[in-house]
This record gives sequence, C-alpha cells and structure tokens, in this order.
Amino acid sequence: MTEKENNIGSTVYHQAFIEQRADPYILRHTDGRYYFTASVPAYDRIVLRTAEDLFSLKDAEEVTIWTKHESGDMSLHIWAPELHYIDGRWYLYFAASRTDDIWRLRPYILACEGQDPIRDPWKECGKIRRSDDDIYSFEAFSLDATTFTAGDARYYVWAEKVSVGIQISNLYIARMESPTKLATAQVLLTTPDYDWERVKIWVNEGPAVLKHDGRIYLTYSASATGAEYCMGMLSIDETDDLLDPRRWKKERYPVLCSDPERGIYGPGHNSFTSLPDGRDVCVFHARNYAEIEGDPLYDPNRHTMLMEILWDPDGRPVFDYENLLHA
Repeated sequence: MTEKENNIGSTVYHQAFIEQRADPYILRHTDGRYYFTASVPAYDRIVLRTAEDLFSLKDAEEVTIWTKHESGDMSLHIWAPELHYIDGRWYLYFAASRTDDIWRLRPYILACEGQDPIRDPWKECGKIRRSDDDIYSFEAFSLDATTFTAGDARYYVWAEKVSVGIQISNLYIARMESPTKLATAQVLLTTPDYDWERVKIWVNEGPAVLKHDGRIYLTYSASATGAEYCMGMLSIDETDDLLDPRRWKKERYPVLCSDPERGIYGPGHNSFTSLPDGRDVCVFHARNYAEIEGDPLYDPNRHTMLMEILWDPDGRPVFDYENLLHA
C-alpha cells in the first residue's frame, strides 16, 4: 500500500481528483493496473489513462484511442465510456448521437485488437445488438450502459427513454449472449418514482455495480444534471433472479446528493473500483458551484472525485463525504 492509498481523511473538500472529466470510470485490471476513462467536455473522443496505482491516474498521460465521425452515427455527443475486460478481450461501451439528430443517442461498442488498450488499435463493433425476441430496445434515446457478472451469467444495464409522452428515462436490464449481443429482452428495472428523481426532468441513468458479501448494489443517477443531480440505489442477493424486478430493493431516498457546506454539487454518474487492500472506492463526478449559466450538459466543470466506501453493521454501503480521498 502506498502512502497516498493509506491517506484517508485528509481530503481538501471540493478539490477534484481529475478536473473536467465527467461520467468517470476506473477499472482495476487483474494484473493490478488501473485504467481511467470519462466524458471529455468537447464530447468528441474517447480517452484512456493507466497507472500502477489509483492515485497516479491523476497525472498519468491521457491518450485518445478513438475520435468521433464527421457525420452519421457516432458523430456527436460521445458520452460515458466504460472499459471492460471480457473473455480475454478489451471492450469499450459508450453512447453517441449524430450531427444531424443530436439527441439520437444510442449505445455503441469498440473492441481492442490487442492486449494493450492504450497502444493497440480499436475496432468499431457498431451498436449493441438486442436479443432476437426484443423489438423495443435501443429504438429511443439510449445511453449509460454497464455490464457485470453474477454467477455464471453476464448482464447489461442501461438507461433508455420511453418513446412516447414526456420521455422519461428508465433503467433496463438484460442477460448477455456475448459482449456485443443481448440474450434476453429488456426488463424494466427502475423508473423515476420519487420526487428527488424528478427535479426538472424525470431521470434514472448512469448505473454502476458494487458487490459485497453476496449482495449486489446498483447505484444510479437521478434528475437533471445540475445541483439537483444525485445518486439512488437498488440491491439484490447475487443468487436471486436478477431479471425479476420484484426481487430488487429500491431505496426511498438518495444515497448521495449535493452538500453546500462542503461545496459539492450534483454528484453522480459514478463507478466503483478498489484499492489493493480490498477497500472499495466510489468514483463520481461533481461540481464545486451550484449556479450554472446555460445548459448544465455543456458546463465543463464536472470533476472526477473519489470516496472510500465504508460498510455499516448490516453490510450496506455508506456514502459519506468525510471519506473523500485526495491525491
């Protein structure tokens, strides 16, 4: 363990870990190396960083591994990339729209043609393919896909807006047949039920998975992307039927929201990683001010922050700004 990794509780509040990087995703690979990717303010490319320890990501070289198209699919709004290593191969899941239809967000995939995701070339795999019996998925605004395993199955969770009415953003889950195709039709996992999920717009998005003592915790983000942005949580036993929405427990209140006293606003779109000693870390973005001119989506100052996750006596994760980590 490095001195930085043991330096808990010395956080400078509202100081970013990595500035102007929203929707952050950090993967600790099987060899112990860390990889970082996130949305860049221009929404025009996918970047990666790697380092031997978590805190060295802050100053690691950032490499552009893919750039948006000039027109057509994947030509605008390159959002929320996630890096995964599946069956011996690197994959990047991300969302993108079109210059001629800017809100036509759809989920896309890149596959690395080597074992070094920073230096080796990437191949475009197109959109994620829905199952053969699914006629609905990815026909409307779809983004923020993540993937995880439970037992011997792999699952895909994503946000998609209903195609009629006021365009509510829900979370859906399906089992995967392969890294690029779903095996089952979508199942509605959660919809914005509560007032804190409906501020300005009705949104559930940005799913992220954390496992602990046989239980799966799935966090997500809710409401518009300003100071009202916050994180909710679902949970389920790992051995339950993950495609049965009745088996999931949804928390009545957010697990993380703005804290004006500490100058942290709009926390959300998180991921999870871990330190070498097994401690869990929540990786999320937030701003250090509440007032935003214009559309919050185009304000560049959503910064990556780190928070150690503690566990209460019932084995539930505790999200507390007192546990912010700082490099």
